[in-house]
Parts: sequence; C-alpha cells; structure tokens
Amino acid sequence: MIETVEAAKGGYRFMPGVSQYSAGVAALPGFTLERVRFTRPVPMRQGFDRIAQILNDAGRPLSAFAACELRSPAPFTESGFVKFNEVYAGTLKAWGLLPDGVNPVARSNVCPKIDPPAEPGFHAFTYAVPAANAPTSFVVAGSGEAPEGKGNYRDHAVRLGDISAAAMVEKAQWVLGEMERRMSAFGGDWSGVTATQLYTVHDIYPFIESELGKRGIFGQGLTWYLNRPPVQDLEYEMDCRRVFMERVIES
Repeated sequence: MIETVEAAKGGYRFMPGVSQYSAGVAALPGFTLERVRFTRPVPMRQGFDRIAQILNDAGRPLSAFAACELRSPAPFTESGFVKFNEVYAGTLKAWGLLPDGVNPVARSNVCPKIDPPAEPGFHAFTYAVPAANAPTSFVVAGSGEAPEGKGNYRDHAVRLGDISAAAMVEKAQWVLGEMERRMSAFGGDWSGVTATQLYTVHDIYPFIESELGKRGIFGQGLTWYLNRPPVQDLEYEMDCRRVFMERVIES
C-alpha cells in the first residue's frame, strides 16, 4: 500500500511527492473535488488571488486548495525550475499549507508550443468541497519521463535526448506506469478516470493504440495538448483525474 496523508482541514488526502507538489490527491469521505478552469492562463500572483477569492466565495478555507494546472512560457533549466518552485511554494507556505514542510497540493506545469503565456500562470485548479455520499474523486499530478526527488531530471530521464519513435514509446510506457502507480494510492485505475491529459509536441500515433488504447483510456477520451513538460530535455508528460464537478470561468 502506498502511504497517503490527510491534509489538515483540507477535505482531502494526498500522496507525498516532492517539495514543490504532491503526487496526487483524493477527497476524504464526505467531500468531493471540484475543478475550475480559466478561459486563459491567469498570471501567478493574480491567479493565487483569484483562487483565494473563489474559495472564500464557496465558503471554503485556503486549506481546501488541492491541485492546480499551470502554464509556463517555455521549459525551465534545472536551476530555473528550482527558483520558480521556491516562489510558487512560498505562497503555499504563506497560506499555511506547509506546516511541516510537506506539500499536499498536486500540480501539473506545462509549456504551450503555440500561443504560450508571457509568464507562468494558472490554467485550472481543484479544491475540496463538502458532499455527502459523493463517489470517490482524485487528481493525479503530472509526470514527465523521469522519476522525481532525484536531485535533477536529466540524469534519470528515459532515453534522454532521443525523440525517435522507439524512444517515445519507452517514455510513454514509463509515464503511463507512473500514472498507474499514483492512481493505485487512491484505489483508482484507468477504468474510473473522467479525464486524461497528455502533453507532448511529438507524434503519439505510433503508440496511441498499443499503449494508450489497450489501457482503456479512450473510454472517457484523451485530451492531447501540444505542450512541452516544464523542464528542458523532457518530452512527454501526462496527468489524469476522476472529478465529477467541473466549471469554466472567465480569466
């Protein structure tokens, strides 16, 4: 069994990950997860303010903030990603979400190839709300083709620098396996997800049936974004969720 931890006063539990985000979250009994997507990315500082206001309007504390999806202008260097995460996590700390230095909030952060934002910002976020007898809901954080918590990505990435068809299959297989591992922490699998998101600028058709189709992902559809992972030299990322309440608001 994979360890999960209850987020204090949040209405959800999480699978511990790295300092900048958890590997995934799931609503506690008596709660459900609700996702809000902005029509266009909202810059980071303004986005945190918007999220705080939405939580307040919903009668929910800041601790209900469970997951987010970010958009950045271009992939970061390893050192640039560390600096970005320090700024991002600084707000979570100010919100009181890191009392023991452990980050409960799941996250994806990707970089659109077409019409990228001028600065990092929020594409969507998810929070926990009370809901009696709600079905299980969870959000699995994004992962590229390298294990996290190793100090850097490039020394551990699958087929680093290789974007051949064979290499992309191996990258996809590794990421799909990581999605499955994270879902298992919440008793989930592909049959129960409501949305799967894939991020790459490379051709997925050589394995779209053999690797994605065979898992049953297309039962609920697949959203393919022409986006890059957030760190240079990573080429393929995915996230997935089981969320029954979603809405879109103006940026």
